[in-house]
Amino acid sequence: MNTPVKKADLLNAAERLFYEYGFRGVGLKQIISEANVATMTLYNHFSSKEQLVEEVLKQREERYWSYLDALVQGEDETPFLFAVEAHGKWLAEESYQGDMFLRAIEDYAGTNNDIENIARSHKARLLRYFQTLAKRLGEDDHSDLAHYFTLLLEGATSMTTLIGAEKATEYAMAMAKRIVYPAS
Repeated sequence: MNTPVKKADLLNAAERLFYEYGFRGVGLKQIISEANVATMTLYNHFSSKEQLVEEVLKQREERYWSYLDALVQGEDETPFLFAVEAHGKWLAEESYQGDMFLRAIEDYAGTNNDIENIARSHKARLLRYFQTLAKRLGEDDHSDLAHYFTLLLEGATSMTTLIGAEKATEYAMAMAKRIVYPAS
């Protein structure tokens, strides 16, 4: 098995386990076992568990943005609604137990590493994403609109653990439509 495949196996196993059991609830031995690699293979790619967590978060973020962009790209009339719908699909398929980035912020707050920064950067990027969409549409209140939709997606993500992704997305879409098409 070649090196890129082994590294991908490690990242995928680690992401699945971290998401399922939390960052602190998973040890390196369990990741090595799940990825079916040798201990040295892990250390050839990652110098520490923290570096592995960092790479897992970066991989997940890249996948999220690719997913979101693919579903929203080219939509000029109602990109906000498509973004909410895309986020809802992501929740159903990838984030049904809550937000891995918020967990990272909680677990690694103040621990003097890049994990918290990566997770906070993801959240800031979501806000910038909506600001860019609003500016592209010529919205005067682009900053407010960006905050509304960022909070809407974050709320849907949090509610997924309580009411499920489908219902959380249904409510998020209803709210999004009220923001996009306010009653006159």
